[in-house]
Amino acid sequence: MRVFITGGTGLIGSAVVAELLGHGHSVLALARSDGSAKAAETAGAEPLRGGLADLDTLRAGAEKADGVIHLAFSNDFSSAEAVADAVAEETAAQEALGEALVGTDRPFVTVSGTPWVPGRTSTEADPASTDGPVGGRGRAVNAVLGLAARGVRSSAIRLPRTVHNRGDGGFAGLLTQIARRSGVSGYPGDGTQRWPAVHALDAAVLFRLALEQAPAGTAWHAVADEGDQVRDIAAVIGRRLGLPVRAVPTETFGPLGAIFATDQPSSSVLTREALGWAPKHPSLLEDLENIR
Repeated sequence: MRVFITGGTGLIGSAVVAELLGHGHSVLALARSDGSAKAAETAGAEPLRGGLADLDTLRAGAEKADGVIHLAFSNDFSSAEAVADAVAEETAAQEALGEALVGTDRPFVTVSGTPWVPGRTSTEADPASTDGPVGGRGRAVNAVLGLAARGVRSSAIRLPRTVHNRGDGGFAGLLTQIARRSGVSGYPGDGTQRWPAVHALDAAVLFRLALEQAPAGTAWHAVADEGDQVRDIAAVIGRRLGLPVRAVPTETFGPLGAIFATDQPSSSVLTREALGWAPKHPSLLEDLENIR
């Protein structure tokens, strides 16, 4: 299958590209810079120059492909305005990709986050989160899944709060960045809130499985670790960096502070059973030992 991918040179996307190529697929990768284009070529993909805001380029890429995987996101969490702009850009991009696939029965695999359910572990049956600072992403993904009624084999991979590789990535990676800047490995509240996690290489396998076999209109959980307590994550970061570990104000974490402070464990029982997904790479706490 010839697959058009956005975000194919990031931490998750590069793992997905390698997984696709390793299983006989070819890849057309959106590349917003010369560096990204070179990285895509080095990985074995064909680059298509353009950014997430280049809607005509996105449509062209989708029309040339047998399937689409969307991963690109600006990841600018510096302010509430920056987050809103990133969500709006991604929403428009997904609409363009979806419209190009209407009536083709081709797969369109998009990405969202695992939902938060008060008082229990979330499952694949729970609806996507559509409120809060990144709630627009959930609404956009719901629209993609709705394309199942218009001849698109759409599906969504719900990623946990931390997708990691070599000790970096996701919310845990943000904790590490903040710790380096502030000199404290901090956590909000009492630190007992739980974050789910997955290794990027395991997540990549699930993206491929969804591309190849997921039924239209379905959502899947790329969750390997159902929930590590944030204070345990901060403790490993502090030990690896030689920094004190303690609670800090929620405001320390900017527009994502409220999300950081929320208990949000998640499971992937249905995903493992239905798609045969079996994560095998190191857990988050094990992988954080790679921090230098």
